[in-house]
Amino acid sequence: MTGIMAVLGFALWTLLLVVISTNWRVLEMLRGKAANSWIRGQDIPKPDVIVRIEHAHLNCLENLPVFAVLVFAAYFQSKSAVVDGLGFYVLYARVAQSLTHLVGTSHVLVLVRGTFYTMQLAMFFYLFWGLMA
Repeated sequence: MTGIMAVLGFALWTLLLVVISTNWRVLEMLRGKAANSWIRGQDIPKPDVIVRIEHAHLNCLENLPVFAVLVFAAYFQSKSAVVDGLGFYVLYARVAQSLTHLVGTSHVLVLVRGTFYTMQLAMFFYLFWGLMA
C-alpha cells in the first residue's frame, strides 16, 4: 500500500464522520426540527455520541493536512519509500483513535485515545525526519 492510498483513506474516514453527523441532522429535520436550528456557537442539545463524532471529525481535520503534506512532500522529493511503509499505520492509528472516541469518554478510553494520537504524532515526526535526511 502506498502513502497516497493512506492519505485517501484518511480523507475518506474524515468524510465518513461528517456524513454520519450530518445524517443525524437530516433525521432530526425529518422529525420536524427546523433546518436553521443549529446555530454556531450555541449549545444545542444533541446525543453524546453525535458530539463525540463531531469531535472525532475535528480531530481528523487537525491532522489530515499534516499527514497529506508529509506524504505529498515524499512523492515530490522522490522519497515515497519513506511514507509507503508507514502511511497505513498512521491511518490505522487515526481510525482506532476515532473509534475509541466514539465508544466513550471514560478515563481509560481517554488514555487509549491519547495513546493512538501519540502514535500518530510519533509517526509524523519519524516521517518528517526521514524526509529531511
